[in-house]
Amino acid sequence: MPQLLRKLGTRDAALIVMGGIVGSGIFVNPSRVARLVHTTPWIMIAWLIGGAVALVGAGIFAELAARRPQDGGVYAYMRDAYHPVVAFCYGWTLLLVSQSGGAAASAVTFAFYLPAMTGLHLAAATQTSIAVSVVALFTIINCLGVRQGATTQNSFMIAKIVLILAVIVVGLFAVGHAGAVHAATLPPDFNPVVAIGLALVPVLFAYSGWQTSSFMSGEMRDPHRTLPRGMIFGVLGVIALYLAMNIVSIVALGESRLAATNTPASDVVRVVLGPIGAQIMAGIVALSTLGFVTNQILTSPRVYYQMAADGTFFKALANINPRTHVPTLAIALQGIAAILLALWGRYDMILNWVTSVDYVFFGLAALALIIFRTRDRASGAPTPYFRMPLHPWSTIAFLVVAWAVVLDVLVTDPRNTFLGIAVLLTGIPVYFLFTWRQRRYTGDERKAEA
Repeated sequence: MPQLLRKLGTRDAALIVMGGIVGSGIFVNPSRVARLVHTTPWIMIAWLIGGAVALVGAGIFAELAARRPQDGGVYAYMRDAYHPVVAFCYGWTLLLVSQSGGAAASAVTFAFYLPAMTGLHLAAATQTSIAVSVVALFTIINCLGVRQGATTQNSFMIAKIVLILAVIVVGLFAVGHAGAVHAATLPPDFNPVVAIGLALVPVLFAYSGWQTSSFMSGEMRDPHRTLPRGMIFGVLGVIALYLAMNIVSIVALGESRLAATNTPASDVVRVVLGPIGAQIMAGIVALSTLGFVTNQILTSPRVYYQMAADGTFFKALANINPRTHVPTLAIALQGIAAILLALWGRYDMILNWVTSVDYVFFGLAALALIIFRTRDRASGAPTPYFRMPLHPWSTIAFLVVAWAVVLDVLVTDPRNTFLGIAVLLTGIPVYFLFTWRQRRYTGDERKAEA
Protein backbone atom coordinates (compact mmCIF):
# COMPACT_ATOMS: atom_id res chain seq x y z
CA MET A 1 0.00 0.00 0.00
CA PRO A 2 1.50 3.43 -0.95
CA GLN A 3 2.76 5.51 1.99
CA LEU A 4 3.82 9.10 2.56
CA LEU A 5 7.58 9.50 2.08
CA ARG A 6 9.78 11.12 4.74
CA LYS A 7 11.80 13.45 2.52
CA LEU A 8 11.81 16.71 4.51
CA GLY A 9 14.38 17.89 7.06
CA THR A 10 14.98 20.73 9.50
CA ARG A 11 15.68 23.31 6.78
CA ASP A 12 12.40 22.43 5.07
CA ALA A 13 10.53 22.69 8.39
CA ALA A 14 12.04 26.12 9.15
CA LEU A 15 11.23 27.48 5.69
CA ILE A 16 7.69 26.07 5.86
CA VAL A 17 7.27 27.81 9.24
CA MET A 18 8.48 31.10 7.76
CA GLY A 19 6.37 30.60 4.63
CA GLY A 20 3.27 30.05 6.76
CA ILE A 21 3.89 33.31 8.65
CA VAL A 22 5.31 35.81 6.15
CA GLY A 23 2.62 36.97 3.72
CA SER A 24 1.73 40.54 2.92
CA GLY A 25 1.05 41.57 6.54
CA ILE A 26 4.54 42.83 7.34
CA PHE A 27 4.30 45.26 4.41
CA VAL A 28 1.09 46.82 5.81
CA ASN A 29 0.71 46.16 9.56
CA PRO A 30 3.58 48.40 10.80
CA SER A 31 1.38 51.39 9.90
CA ARG A 32 -1.64 49.99 11.71
CA VAL A 33 0.42 49.40 14.84
CA ALA A 34 1.95 52.91 14.64
CA ARG A 35 -1.53 54.45 14.51
CA LEU A 36 -2.47 52.66 17.73
CA VAL A 37 0.65 53.15 19.89
CA HIS A 38 2.17 56.27 18.22
CA THR A 39 5.80 56.38 19.42
CA THR A 40 8.88 54.28 18.64
CA PRO A 41 9.27 52.65 22.09
CA TRP A 42 5.65 51.46 22.12
CA ILE A 43 5.79 50.36 18.47
CA MET A 44 8.82 48.19 19.16
CA ILE A 45 7.35 46.91 22.43
CA ALA A 46 4.23 45.74 20.56
CA TRP A 47 6.30 43.86 17.96
CA LEU A 48 8.59 42.42 20.64
CA ILE A 49 5.62 41.17 22.68
CA GLY A 50 4.11 39.67 19.53
CA GLY A 51 7.41 37.98 18.73
CA ALA A 52 7.67 36.64 22.27
CA VAL A 53 4.13 35.24 22.06
CA ALA A 54 4.93 33.62 18.71
CA LEU A 55 8.15 32.15 20.11
CA VAL A 56 6.37 30.73 23.17
CA GLY A 57 3.68 29.36 20.86
CA ALA A 58 6.33 27.78 18.66
CA GLY A 59 7.95 26.26 21.76
CA ILE A 60 4.62 24.74 22.84
CA PHE A 61 4.03 23.32 19.38
CA ALA A 62 7.65 22.11 19.27
CA GLU A 63 7.11 20.01 22.40
CA LEU A 64 3.77 18.78 21.09
CA ALA A 65 5.54 17.69 17.90
CA ALA A 66 8.26 15.97 19.92
CA ARG A 67 5.67 14.13 22.07
CA ARG A 68 3.17 13.31 19.31
CA PRO A 69 4.99 13.23 15.93
CA GLN A 70 1.99 11.71 14.11
CA ASP A 71 0.46 12.70 10.81
CA GLY A 72 -1.81 15.73 10.94
CA GLY A 73 -0.03 17.86 13.54
CA VAL A 74 -2.52 20.08 15.35
CA TYR A 75 -5.35 17.82 14.19
CA ALA A 76 -3.70 14.87 15.95
CA TYR A 77 -3.09 16.92 19.12
CA MET A 78 -6.78 17.87 19.30
CA ARG A 79 -7.87 14.29 18.65
CA ASP A 80 -5.59 12.71 21.24
CA ALA A 81 -6.00 15.36 23.94
CA TYR A 82 -9.76 15.81 23.74
CA HIS A 83 -12.08 14.02 21.33
CA PRO A 84 -12.07 13.34 17.56
CA VAL A 85 -14.94 15.81 17.12
CA VAL A 86 -12.66 18.65 18.30
CA ALA A 87 -10.01 17.55 15.81
CA PHE A 88 -12.59 17.34 13.03
CA CYS A 89 -13.84 20.86 13.75
CA TYR A 90 -10.24 22.07 13.45
CA GLY A 91 -9.80 20.44 10.03
CA TRP A 92 -13.26 21.62 9.00
CA THR A 93 -12.37 25.27 9.69
CA LEU A 94 -9.06 24.88 7.84
CA LEU A 95 -10.99 23.83 4.74
CA LEU A 96 -13.82 26.36 4.99
CA VAL A 97 -12.06 29.34 6.59
CA SER A 98 -8.39 29.74 7.35
CA GLN A 99 -6.31 27.78 4.81
CA SER A 100 -8.67 28.06 1.85
CA GLY A 101 -9.49 31.71 2.61
CA GLY A 102 -5.81 32.54 3.06
CA ALA A 103 -4.86 30.88 -0.23
CA ALA A 104 -7.72 32.58 -2.10
CA ALA A 105 -6.99 36.01 -0.65
CA SER A 106 -3.29 35.73 -1.43
CA ALA A 107 -3.91 34.60 -5.01
CA VAL A 108 -6.31 37.51 -5.58
CA THR A 109 -3.83 39.92 -3.95
CA PHE A 110 -1.18 38.71 -6.41
CA ALA A 111 -3.52 39.40 -9.31
CA PHE A 112 -4.39 42.81 -7.81
CA TYR A 113 -0.69 43.82 -7.69
CA LEU A 114 0.06 42.69 -11.26
CA PRO A 115 -1.08 45.98 -12.90
CA ALA A 116 1.10 48.04 -10.51
CA MET A 117 4.02 45.69 -11.15
CA THR A 118 3.72 45.45 -14.95
CA GLY A 119 1.91 48.64 -15.92
CA LEU A 120 -0.78 46.61 -17.68
CA HIS A 121 -4.48 47.37 -17.31
CA LEU A 122 -6.33 44.21 -16.29
CA ALA A 123 -10.08 43.89 -16.04
CA ALA A 124 -11.55 42.46 -12.83
CA ALA A 125 -12.53 39.24 -14.62
CA THR A 126 -8.98 38.85 -15.90
CA GLN A 127 -7.56 39.32 -12.41
CA THR A 128 -9.92 36.66 -11.07
CA SER A 129 -8.84 34.28 -13.85
CA ILE A 130 -5.20 34.88 -12.96
CA ALA A 131 -5.90 34.16 -9.28
CA VAL A 132 -7.66 30.90 -10.18
CA SER A 133 -4.77 29.93 -12.48
CA VAL A 134 -2.24 30.56 -9.70
CA VAL A 135 -4.09 28.26 -7.29
CA ALA A 136 -4.50 25.61 -10.01
CA LEU A 137 -0.79 25.76 -10.91
CA PHE A 138 0.41 25.28 -7.32
CA THR A 139 -2.14 22.52 -6.80
CA ILE A 140 -0.72 20.63 -9.78
CA ILE A 141 2.87 21.15 -8.58
CA ASN A 142 2.02 19.76 -5.14
CA CYS A 143 0.32 16.75 -6.71
CA LEU A 144 3.66 15.83 -8.35
CA GLY A 145 5.28 14.98 -4.99
CA VAL A 146 6.17 16.36 -1.58
CA ARG A 147 9.70 17.25 -2.67
CA GLN A 148 8.41 19.26 -5.62
CA GLY A 149 5.86 21.06 -3.44
CA ALA A 150 8.35 21.76 -0.65
CA THR A 151 11.06 22.93 -3.07
CA THR A 152 8.60 25.36 -4.68
CA GLN A 153 7.55 26.68 -1.26
CA ASN A 154 11.17 26.93 -0.09
CA SER A 155 12.25 28.76 -3.25
CA PHE A 156 9.60 31.42 -2.76
CA MET A 157 10.48 31.77 0.93
CA ILE A 158 14.20 32.19 0.23
CA ALA A 159 13.34 34.79 -2.43
CA LYS A 160 11.12 36.60 0.11
CA ILE A 161 13.94 36.66 2.67
CA VAL A 162 16.36 38.10 0.12
CA LEU A 163 13.87 40.75 -1.03
CA ILE A 164 12.87 41.78 2.49
CA LEU A 165 16.56 42.15 3.34
CA ALA A 166 16.93 44.25 0.19
CA VAL A 167 14.09 46.53 1.35
CA ILE A 168 15.84 46.86 4.72
CA VAL A 169 19.12 47.82 3.02
CA VAL A 170 17.31 50.34 0.79
CA GLY A 171 15.66 51.71 3.92
CA LEU A 172 19.08 52.45 5.40
CA PHE A 173 19.87 54.58 2.34
CA ALA A 174 16.46 56.22 2.67
CA VAL A 175 17.56 57.78 5.95
CA GLY A 176 19.86 60.11 4.07
CA HIS A 177 17.25 60.98 1.44
CA ALA A 178 14.12 61.37 3.53
CA GLY A 179 14.76 64.88 4.86
CA ALA A 180 13.19 65.85 8.15
CA VAL A 181 11.04 63.22 9.82
CA HIS A 182 8.51 64.15 12.42
CA ALA A 183 8.23 62.32 15.71
CA ALA A 184 4.80 61.51 17.03
CA THR A 185 3.63 62.45 20.51
CA LEU A 186 1.38 60.48 22.81
CA PRO A 187 -2.19 61.80 23.10
CA PRO A 188 -3.24 62.96 26.60
CA ASP A 189 -5.64 60.04 27.02
CA PHE A 190 -3.12 57.39 25.92
CA ASN A 191 -3.55 54.15 27.87
CA PRO A 192 -0.61 51.81 27.15
CA VAL A 193 -2.43 48.67 28.28
CA VAL A 194 -5.42 49.31 26.03
CA ALA A 195 -3.25 50.52 23.13
CA ILE A 196 -0.89 47.53 23.26
CA GLY A 197 -3.88 45.19 23.54
CA LEU A 198 -5.38 46.65 20.37
CA ALA A 199 -2.02 46.71 18.57
CA LEU A 200 -1.39 43.05 19.34
CA VAL A 201 -4.29 41.99 17.10
CA PRO A 202 -2.55 43.00 13.82
CA VAL A 203 0.84 42.06 15.29
CA LEU A 204 -0.23 38.54 16.27
CA PHE A 205 -2.04 38.12 12.95
CA ALA A 206 1.25 38.96 11.20
CA TYR A 207 3.12 36.43 13.38
CA SER A 208 0.55 33.61 13.06
CA GLY A 209 1.20 30.53 10.93
CA TRP A 210 4.00 28.60 12.65
CA GLN A 211 1.63 25.67 13.26
CA THR A 212 1.29 24.72 9.59
CA SER A 213 4.62 22.90 9.53
CA SER A 214 3.20 20.37 12.02
CA PHE A 215 0.77 19.21 9.31
CA MET A 216 3.78 17.74 7.49
CA SER A 217 4.77 15.36 10.33
CA GLY A 218 4.22 12.27 8.18
CA GLU A 219 6.76 13.48 5.60
CA MET A 220 9.47 14.75 7.97
CA ARG A 221 12.60 12.75 8.71
CA ASP A 222 12.76 12.22 12.50
CA PRO A 223 9.79 14.56 13.09
CA HIS A 224 10.30 14.53 16.86
CA ARG A 225 13.59 16.36 16.19
CA THR A 226 13.21 18.18 12.87
CA LEU A 227 9.85 19.81 13.65
CA PRO A 228 10.90 21.36 17.01
CA ARG A 229 14.11 22.69 15.46
CA GLY A 230 12.30 24.01 12.41
CA MET A 231 9.62 25.77 14.47
CA ILE A 232 12.08 27.55 16.75
CA PHE A 233 14.53 28.52 13.99
CA GLY A 234 11.71 29.61 11.68
CA VAL A 235 10.00 31.86 14.24
CA LEU A 236 13.33 33.39 15.31
CA GLY A 237 14.05 34.22 11.67
CA VAL A 238 10.66 35.89 11.25
CA ILE A 239 11.09 37.92 14.46
CA ALA A 240 14.45 39.20 13.19
CA LEU A 241 12.96 40.20 9.81
CA TYR A 242 9.92 41.88 11.36
CA LEU A 243 11.89 43.91 13.90
CA ALA A 244 14.35 45.04 11.23
CA MET A 245 11.51 46.10 8.91
CA ASN A 246 9.89 48.15 11.67
CA ILE A 247 13.16 49.82 12.67
CA VAL A 248 13.91 50.82 9.07
CA SER A 249 10.33 52.07 8.54
CA ILE A 250 10.50 54.24 11.67
CA VAL A 251 13.95 55.65 10.92
CA ALA A 252 13.26 56.31 7.24
CA LEU A 253 9.71 57.68 7.52
CA GLY A 254 9.37 58.87 11.09
CA GLU A 255 6.58 57.88 13.45
CA SER A 256 3.98 60.33 12.11
CA ARG A 257 4.48 59.46 8.45
CA LEU A 258 4.54 55.76 9.24
CA ALA A 259 1.17 56.07 10.98
CA ALA A 260 -0.27 58.12 8.11
CA THR A 261 0.55 55.73 5.25
CA ASN A 262 -1.07 52.45 4.28
CA THR A 263 1.99 51.31 2.32
CA PRO A 264 5.03 51.79 4.57
CA ALA A 265 7.39 49.47 2.70
CA SER A 266 6.54 51.11 -0.64
CA ASP A 267 7.12 54.55 0.86
CA VAL A 268 10.54 53.51 2.18
CA VAL A 269 11.63 52.25 -1.26
CA ARG A 270 10.10 55.25 -3.05
CA VAL A 271 12.20 57.66 -0.98
CA VAL A 272 15.39 56.26 -2.55
CA LEU A 273 14.27 55.00 -5.97
CA GLY A 274 11.44 57.38 -6.80
CA PRO A 275 8.22 56.29 -8.56
CA ILE A 276 9.80 53.06 -9.79
CA GLY A 277 10.16 52.09 -6.14
CA ALA A 278 6.41 51.57 -5.85
CA GLN A 279 6.51 49.30 -8.89
CA ILE A 280 9.38 47.29 -7.42
CA MET A 281 7.56 47.00 -4.11
CA ALA A 282 4.43 45.78 -5.88
CA GLY A 283 6.52 42.98 -7.35
CA ILE A 284 7.88 42.07 -3.92
CA VAL A 285 4.40 41.93 -2.38
CA ALA A 286 3.14 39.88 -5.33
CA LEU A 287 5.98 37.39 -4.90
CA SER A 288 5.29 37.18 -1.17
CA THR A 289 1.63 36.36 -1.78
CA LEU A 290 2.58 33.62 -4.25
CA GLY A 291 4.80 32.05 -1.61
CA PHE A 292 1.94 32.08 0.87
CA VAL A 293 -0.41 30.38 -1.62
CA THR A 294 2.00 27.51 -2.21
CA ASN A 295 2.55 27.11 1.56
CA GLN A 296 -1.18 26.74 2.19
CA ILE A 297 -1.64 24.20 -0.59
CA LEU A 298 1.43 22.23 0.53
CA THR A 299 0.52 21.88 4.19
CA SER A 300 -3.24 21.74 4.82
CA PRO A 301 -4.17 18.72 2.62
CA ARG A 302 -2.24 16.52 5.06
CA VAL A 303 -4.90 17.31 7.67
CA TYR A 304 -7.75 16.27 5.37
CA TYR A 305 -5.80 13.12 4.52
CA GLN A 306 -5.53 12.24 8.22
CA MET A 307 -9.20 13.00 8.83
CA ALA A 308 -10.10 10.54 6.06
CA ALA A 309 -7.62 7.97 7.38
CA ASP A 310 -9.37 8.20 10.75
CA GLY A 311 -12.71 7.49 9.04
CA THR A 312 -14.23 10.90 9.80
CA PHE A 313 -14.08 12.41 6.30
CA PHE A 314 -14.45 11.30 2.68
CA LYS A 315 -12.65 7.95 2.46
CA ALA A 316 -11.09 8.71 -0.94
CA LEU A 317 -9.06 11.55 0.58
CA ALA A 318 -6.95 8.97 2.43
CA ASN A 319 -5.66 7.51 -0.84
CA ILE A 320 -1.95 7.96 -1.54
CA ASN A 321 -0.91 8.18 -5.17
CA PRO A 322 1.36 5.15 -5.82
CA ARG A 323 3.63 7.13 -8.14
CA THR A 324 3.99 10.46 -6.34
CA HIS A 325 3.32 9.24 -2.76
CA VAL A 326 1.17 12.25 -1.87
CA PRO A 327 -2.57 12.50 -1.05
CA THR A 328 -3.51 13.78 -4.50
CA LEU A 329 -7.26 14.00 -3.90
CA ALA A 330 -6.78 15.88 -0.62
CA ILE A 331 -4.50 18.35 -2.40
CA ALA A 332 -7.05 18.74 -5.19
CA LEU A 333 -9.79 19.37 -2.61
CA GLN A 334 -7.75 22.20 -1.09
CA GLY A 335 -7.15 23.72 -4.51
CA ILE A 336 -10.84 23.52 -5.46
CA ALA A 337 -11.93 25.10 -2.15
CA ALA A 338 -9.51 28.00 -2.62
CA ILE A 339 -10.61 28.49 -6.24
CA LEU A 340 -14.29 28.56 -5.24
CA LEU A 341 -13.58 31.20 -2.59
CA ALA A 342 -11.59 33.27 -5.10
CA LEU A 343 -14.52 33.10 -7.53
CA TRP A 344 -17.01 33.90 -4.76
CA GLY A 345 -15.05 37.01 -3.88
CA ARG A 346 -15.97 37.07 -0.18
CA TYR A 347 -12.67 35.67 1.11
CA ASP A 348 -12.00 39.07 2.73
CA MET A 349 -15.00 38.50 5.00
CA ILE A 350 -13.83 34.97 5.77
CA LEU A 351 -10.37 36.23 6.74
CA ASN A 352 -12.00 38.39 9.41
CA TRP A 353 -13.04 35.12 11.07
CA VAL A 354 -9.55 33.62 11.04
CA THR A 355 -8.06 35.27 14.12
CA SER A 356 -10.81 34.16 16.50
CA VAL A 357 -10.90 30.59 15.19
CA ASP A 358 -7.10 30.18 15.10
CA TYR A 359 -6.59 31.45 18.63
CA VAL A 360 -9.34 29.23 20.03
CA PHE A 361 -7.29 26.26 18.85
CA PHE A 362 -3.96 27.83 19.91
CA GLY A 363 -5.34 27.96 23.45
CA LEU A 364 -6.55 24.36 23.19
CA ALA A 365 -3.09 23.32 21.95
CA ALA A 366 -1.47 24.89 25.03
CA LEU A 367 -3.93 23.04 27.26
CA ALA A 368 -3.17 19.84 25.30
CA LEU A 369 0.51 20.13 26.25
CA ILE A 370 -0.45 20.20 29.94
CA ILE A 371 -2.64 17.13 29.38
CA PHE A 372 0.06 15.22 27.48
CA ARG A 373 2.73 15.97 30.08
CA THR A 374 0.45 14.64 32.81
CA ARG A 375 -0.43 11.49 30.85
CA ASP A 376 3.15 10.79 29.78
CA ARG A 377 4.45 11.22 33.31
CA ALA A 378 1.85 8.76 34.59
CA SER A 379 2.63 6.21 31.85
CA GLY A 380 6.40 6.51 32.21
CA ALA A 381 6.90 7.70 28.62
CA PRO A 382 10.46 8.74 27.72
CA THR A 383 11.48 12.39 27.92
CA PRO A 384 10.95 14.06 24.51
CA TYR A 385 13.72 15.68 22.48
CA PHE A 386 12.38 19.18 23.23
CA ARG A 387 10.68 20.45 26.39
CA MET A 388 9.04 23.85 26.71
CA PRO A 389 11.10 26.04 29.07
CA LEU A 390 9.36 27.39 32.21
CA HIS A 391 6.39 25.05 31.75
CA PRO A 392 3.64 25.21 33.02
CA TRP A 393 3.86 28.99 33.59
CA SER A 394 4.93 29.82 30.04
CA THR A 395 2.25 27.52 28.65
CA ILE A 396 -0.46 28.99 30.87
CA ALA A 397 0.64 32.52 29.90
CA PHE A 398 0.30 31.64 26.22
CA LEU A 399 -3.12 30.09 26.88
CA VAL A 400 -4.28 33.29 28.60
CA VAL A 401 -2.95 35.49 25.75
CA ALA A 402 -4.52 33.28 23.07
CA TRP A 403 -7.98 33.38 24.59
CA ALA A 404 -7.59 37.06 25.48
CA VAL A 405 -7.11 37.70 21.75
CA VAL A 406 -10.34 35.79 21.06
CA LEU A 407 -12.13 37.87 23.70
CA ASP A 408 -10.69 41.10 22.29
CA VAL A 409 -11.79 40.23 18.75
CA LEU A 410 -15.20 39.21 20.13
CA VAL A 411 -15.63 42.62 21.74
CA THR A 412 -14.30 44.68 18.81
CA ASP A 413 -15.87 42.65 15.98
CA PRO A 414 -18.65 40.50 17.48
CA ARG A 415 -20.46 39.78 14.23
CA ASN A 416 -17.50 38.25 12.39
CA THR A 417 -16.25 36.50 15.51
CA PHE A 418 -19.61 34.81 16.04
CA LEU A 419 -19.74 33.88 12.35
CA GLY A 420 -16.29 32.28 12.59
CA ILE A 421 -17.27 30.31 15.69
CA ALA A 422 -20.55 29.34 14.00
CA VAL A 423 -18.63 27.87 11.06
CA LEU A 424 -16.47 25.98 13.55
CA LEU A 425 -19.55 24.56 15.29
CA THR A 426 -21.11 23.39 12.02
CA GLY A 427 -18.36 20.79 12.01
CA ILE A 428 -20.02 18.95 14.92
CA PRO A 429 -23.08 17.61 13.04
CA VAL A 430 -20.93 16.95 9.96
CA TYR A 431 -18.54 14.87 12.09
CA PHE A 432 -21.35 12.77 13.53
CA LEU A 433 -22.78 12.27 10.03
CA PHE A 434 -19.46 10.89 8.79
CA THR A 435 -18.95 8.66 11.83
CA TRP A 436 -22.52 7.36 11.51
CA ARG A 437 -21.87 6.49 7.86
CA GLN A 438 -18.58 4.85 8.80
CA ARG A 439 -20.24 2.68 11.46
CA ARG A 440 -23.00 1.70 9.05
CA TYR A 441 -20.48 0.86 6.31
CA THR A 442 -18.42 -1.25 8.74
CA GLY A 443 -21.57 -3.02 9.92
CA ASP A 444 -22.60 -3.81 6.34
CA GLU A 445 -19.14 -5.22 5.63
CA ARG A 446 -19.33 -7.51 8.66
CA LYS A 447 -22.79 -8.75 7.63
CA ALA A 448 -21.51 -9.47 4.12
CA GLU A 449 -18.57 -11.47 5.54
CA ALA A 450 -20.94 -13.43 7.80
